[in-house]
Amino acid sequence: MLHTVLRRRTNGETVEQIQPDLLIPTGRRKGQSPSLSSICRALAEHEKTQAYPEAIEQAHAGFAALTAADDIPRPRPARTVISGVE
Repeated sequence: MLHTVLRRRTNGETVEQIQPDLLIPTGRRKGQSPSLSSICRALAEHEKTQAYPEAIEQAHAGFAALTAADDIPRPRPARTVISGVE
């Protein structure tokens, strides 16, 4: 959908004109149009990735290093309380 919005915006269309033609392909809202705010958020995120590509690459590399080393903090198992005794 983002590529469609970007392409049509370069042709001079506004987000308001594009929004009714977009359809959500999966999930709870399948077949409905995304909200204007969702489209604007996607455009803003896209602009960030274009403006700061080195930050995106660094974040991906950092995450890959964490997952490879298995250093991602995991939730602690819940403690069972029986009759007020831990």
